[in-house]
Amino acid sequence: MNAMQTPMEREHVVGPGPCPTIPTARLVLRPHRMSDADAIAQSLGDFEVSRMLARVPAPYDRQDAAEWLAVATSDLAEDWAFAITAGDDVHIGCVAFERRGGAWHLGYWLNRFYWRRGYMSEAVHAALARFLMRMPGTEVHSGIFADNLASLKVQEKAGFRVTGCSDLFCVARGAMVPHIETRLEPGDFRPAAPRR
Repeated sequence: MNAMQTPMEREHVVGPGPCPTIPTARLVLRPHRMSDADAIAQSLGDFEVSRMLARVPAPYDRQDAAEWLAVATSDLAEDWAFAITAGDDVHIGCVAFERRGGAWHLGYWLNRFYWRRGYMSEAVHAALARFLMRMPGTEVHSGIFADNLASLKVQEKAGFRVTGCSDLFCVARGAMVPHIETRLEPGDFRPAAPRR
């Protein structure tokens, strides 16, 4: 640290840099584009998806998606928000790293018609591997609503451990919902097993 830095400069945390494109066996994770608004609105307009996310309203429409994309695609964004795409660049979900409260948080969602195919595990592993390569020694926080145990399995496969339980407000449900907190400690990441 430069002794000439102001307190504000010393507190500024550098993020992982520009969001890259990451190919996996079946997917491509890429930066979002404004043209993803319709696909995002279709996916998050499904209450089965939005009810598992804390801050997504229901109903969710194209304007909501466009407003989120305006921030996510800004040159000022230090967070990573990958579009999960399959086949002809079809947007099917999101995996993101966001700095909140001085810590990095992992969040993700997938269009319901792509559930139970292992896509989310594949995307989370690939995104985490690249994030940790850019930000070595970083602790990553996440969590799931208690009625979303499939999501907990995704995290446990990557090395996350349960650290607590609380109630968290879910905007889509309009209610407090039991929430399981998780954390990935430095060195605990488990790379994905090769697909057979």
